[in-house]
Order: sequence, then C-alpha cells, then structure tokens
Amino acid sequence: MVSYPSSRAVSGKALIARKSDVVSIVRTALSVGGVLILLSGGALSFDRLATAQIVVAPPMFLLDYLQSVTDPAFGTRFTRVTDPGHSLGAGIFCRLAYCRHRYSSEAAWNADQSLLSISNGCNGFCFLDGQTYKPRFYRNVSDDCKWHPTNPALMICVTRNEIYTWKPRTNAKSIVYAPRNYTNLQFGPYKGNPSDDGNRLVVRATNSKGAMVAFAYDIAERKKHPDIKLAILDGTNGYCGISPSGRLIVCFQTLNNGTEVTYIFTVDGTQIQHWTEHHRPGHGDMTTDADGSDVYVGISKSNPDKWHVIKRRLKDGVVTDLAPAGYATHASIRNIRRPSWVFLTYEGTHSKVVENPGWAPFYQEVIALRIDGSGEIRRIAQTRNVKTDYYSEAQASPSPDGSQVIWSSNWGKAGGPVADYVSRLSWPATPQKQSVRRR
Repeated sequence: MVSYPSSRAVSGKALIARKSDVVSIVRTALSVGGVLILLSGGALSFDRLATAQIVVAPPMFLLDYLQSVTDPAFGTRFTRVTDPGHSLGAGIFCRLAYCRHRYSSEAAWNADQSLLSISNGCNGFCFLDGQTYKPRFYRNVSDDCKWHPTNPALMICVTRNEIYTWKPRTNAKSIVYAPRNYTNLQFGPYKGNPSDDGNRLVVRATNSKGAMVAFAYDIAERKKHPDIKLAILDGTNGYCGISPSGRLIVCFQTLNNGTEVTYIFTVDGTQIQHWTEHHRPGHGDMTTDADGSDVYVGISKSNPDKWHVIKRRLKDGVVTDLAPAGYATHASIRNIRRPSWVFLTYEGTHSKVVENPGWAPFYQEVIALRIDGSGEIRRIAQTRNVKTDYYSEAQASPSPDGSQVIWSSNWGKAGGPVADYVSRLSWPATPQKQSVRRR
C-alpha cells in the first residue's frame, strides 16, 4: 500500500487521482483480472460473489476531518469523522495513535441513529451526532456500556459490582442489579451484546466460592437466571453472550493448545451444543435467520471450510458456507433492523489476493453479504488500511438499519494515526425484516 500525503498540504481539498492516473489503474486492474468500476454518484449495484473480481484502489489523498467524498470505485459517499491527536470541540479530545469506535460486533450508533459513540482513544465516551458526525458531548465513563437496541436514550452498563442503565445525554444512572454474592461482573466481557429487545444480557462473574460463572439476566423483570459453571468446561473462558432472541447463551473457550471451542446453553444452563472445531466460526456476530433461528456468522479457521465466511445455527450446529476462503477478518450484524446481511471487513493486500486464485477477491475492503447463501454482495468501501496491531484493524460496524457503516483506517501509513470513517449507502424501498423477539 502506498502512503499519500494529507490534503492539508493542498489547500484543504481532498484530491482523488487525476483522470489519467485512474485510467492507468483501470488498465492495470484489467491486466490482472480485476475490474475497477467508477461511478459519478449513487452506490454500486448489487453483485454476486461468483462474478466479483479484484478492484484495485486508486490513489486518494487523506481526507480532512469532517470532509466527505465519493468513493471513486464504488460510488458510496464517505466522511472522515474523527481527528486523532486534535480537539474535536465540545470537550472532546482523542489520542494521537487512534480515535475510533469500539469493535465490529458492538453497536456504534444508538437505536434511532441520532448519536454515534467513539470510545477507543477518547478516555471515556465521545458522542458525535449520528448523522452529521459533529461532536456533541463527552462522558468520562470507563465502564463496559453498550447501546440499548430499541431505546435510543439508554445504554446498558456493567461494572465489577452491578448492572445499570445509563442515559448519556443527561448522565442519569439507574441501578438494575447489585448482587452481594457475586463480584467481578463483566458484560461478556467486551464482546457481549444484549438481546435484540434489549431486555436480556449475559454476565460473567465470580461467585461467593471464588468460581467463575455466567448467567443470563432480565432487566425488565429484574430476574437472574441459573449459573453456568464455566470452570467445569474445557479450557479458559473468553466470553459469553446472549443470542439475539434471548433464548440461548453462547460461551467461547480456549484450550491449552490454543483451540477455540464453543458451548451453547439454554438460559436455564442446559447445554445443547459443543462445537469442538477451532474457531468455527469466530470474529463474528449473531443474528436471527429467516426462519427465526439464532445463528452465528463469522470466519472459520478449521476444515472443511477454513478461512471461509460461514453461518452456523446455534440450536443444532448446522453450517452454511457463505463465502470462499479469503482475507475476511471481522463480521458484524449490528444492522439488527436488516439482519439478512452481514458486513464483512477484509484485510490483506492486492498481491496476496492475486496469489490465491479462487479466493474471495477482496482486500482492504468492506462488503455486505446476504446470509441466505445466494452470494449476493454489495461493495461499500476501500479502507486503504495497513493492519499492524489491534487498533489499526478496520473492524467495520453498520448502523441499525444498515444505511451507515463505520470503519477505521491509518490510510496506508503503517503505525500512523488511525481515524474513523463512515460510508453511507441506500437500500431498495422494501419492508425490512424484523428480528425475532424473545418469548
């Protein structure tokens, strides 16, 4: 990846490659079997994996803060929304190394998309306007807090000693559960989400005997469900989470040899599945499928579908192969109001993809993939990102309706500042499928 200078050096304008340069890139792309599609406006049309080809990223200057441009390859509009190392106003200041959203499978937007949260590099939570991305306010809160899926005013938070709801705008806090016989409460930790109705979550904790357990908790009913004894499972627990319907608990364990296995339980602690294959899948997200089943979509690291994007049904472990081997690193379905699509982040380089014929033809790219196995895709953004550590990963995460996608990039400069960008895309005017609610 070539590094390009900031547009600050050229009169504050974000400059795309000259037309002659783009033509040269198109010819280069065609010579290696790729196709570069340039659009003057709108978004790239829906495509299929079977016909998708490599798209070489044309040179593009680093955008200024809050500057918007149209992606020259895919026609989607995107905006740089953070400015590492600089004050964003409203008492918001981000560290120089990175200023970005939390993670791919964690919601960055609240339920009505009026607020966008930035937590990595903000020393707390920096809240931006969810549509214009202008800074709104800052909260010095270090607890593990996640947006309520249906109430735009609320976040659900977990500390070592309690579960509480929090209204970031007013900074009002309401304690939900503060047990005396459990300590070290954690929301997952880190990767857990509430159920799609916002009522149920899974907490990992230490019980009165000093043993690690996990349990589901209902916020509205103030009801704790039975403990799952994590110590009796194989390996060391990574995290546990509730399924979107709220009916199942998923726990990820790491064995001594590094194998990552998965256990599935009902909320009363009855084990119904044990997936013994390594990371099959992982680095993904959960949603409800068309038939109402809870599924996990992510990247497999085991045969027979190693490095493929797969969907796995929680109740019986049935696998659906969604995309061929490739450099997909993260999968997100925080688009809970359009759950029939998964948003995938691809890392890698052009040369690596070219060296692997038959692999998914994406590198440093964000795509949306329909999870019905049809191979239907939408190509959204070329991140121009060079992965060097955790915070430099792009980790794309969509908004609840899938109309916006946030992703991170150091813009081709290894070790350089990592900023956040938001791409916008439109969808056909058809009714959105709603996730199945817990019964």
